[in-house]
Amino acid sequence: MLVLALDTATPTLVVGLARWAPGSGAEVLAERAVASGNRHAELLTPTIRAVLADAGHSMGDLDAVVTGLGPGPFTGLRVGVVTAAAVADARGLPVVGVCSLDAIGSGARTVVTDARRKELYWATYAADDRRTTGPAVDRPEDVVRTPPLVGDAVAGSQRLGVPVTAAEVTTAGLLRAAAPQLGAPATAGPLEPLYLRRPDAVPPALRKAVSQP
Repeated sequence: MLVLALDTATPTLVVGLARWAPGSGAEVLAERAVASGNRHAELLTPTIRAVLADAGHSMGDLDAVVTGLGPGPFTGLRVGVVTAAAVADARGLPVVGVCSLDAIGSGARTVVTDARRKELYWATYAADDRRTTGPAVDRPEDVVRTPPLVGDAVAGSQRLGVPVTAAEVTTAGLLRAAAPQLGAPATAGPLEPLYLRRPDAVPPALRKAVSQP
């Protein structure tokens, strides 16, 4: 099974192509991680094309799509989820959404990423990669710190006051998290982004009409 994997939950856009089979794991054929900031909408499609070209494949060769669902910023997540849904719909392919934190690191760990507003997105994992807590968004003092801590090394280390090992979402991690659904596509749920909180941009409040004397 040839799987396109993508994630737009962090400032680093990740796109990969892998060959996957039940019980055999994933063979990553090509992968690109692009420091994209808030330019996901501009860079995602060209990066998908570049990854397919790197691996010598085309959209017509795909058998499934996997996308990270966050947690992450509203706009970035929407770009990734909508793109994954559009590719899958156009090709009649199964699409699987996974928690992006599940695709960072491996084994027993706490994963942290920058949630802005002096907060962190986080989750903890057992040795078998099963998520045991989260995903959640909290102030640093409320984050469970089961070592080792991995993820956003800069924001995590600064806010937690302890070292965080740098790690990012990977194609292999996305497929590992999606494996149960890839093996049984009918069990895949709807693509529901993990925003965890309301978007930063909100409509302005309606002004009260001024009464005339």
